[in-house]
Amino acid sequence: MGKLKKTIKKFESAMMAASFAEEGEFDTAKGILKEERRVLLAVRKDQVDRKTLRYALNTCKRVGANLDILYISPAEALDPLLDQFLAELKGEGIDCRLMRRNGCMKQEIIDYTSIKKEILFAVTESSSNLDVDCKGRGKKLSEAWQNLKCPLVVVADAV
Repeated sequence: MGKLKKTIKKFESAMMAASFAEEGEFDTAKGILKEERRVLLAVRKDQVDRKTLRYALNTCKRVGANLDILYISPAEALDPLLDQFLAELKGEGIDCRLMRRNGCMKQEIIDYTSIKKEILFAVTESSSNLDVDCKGRGKKLSEAWQNLKCPLVVVADAV
């Protein structure tokens, strides 16, 4: 039954897009037909890396996805590099959602991707940052990491 509902929804979207296209609203029609695809970028305050940001931006452009940024920070202030990156995303026409959290990065990635099914994959800057603030979670968190609902891309500096 779920497959039928999904097919009907796709058909309705196609008909709505056709209506907009007939009226010359081509960008609106393309927007309706575009499947919601998102990439998750997880970064930690004071550890935002330009190379990781660039990787996320280029990937979104290449696969035609928008970006969700999971910003792990106890403070409200935004990292200046991240603030500049948000402006760059806007200039590139990439829709961006910024979520601030202050918990364990690994757990936040797991929780977010289990709820948001449109996430293609998660990008983070370093595997060593994934264990910060996760002390005491032990095997339970490691098992959850094995069940991550999408691929994880770790952008590391060349050695």
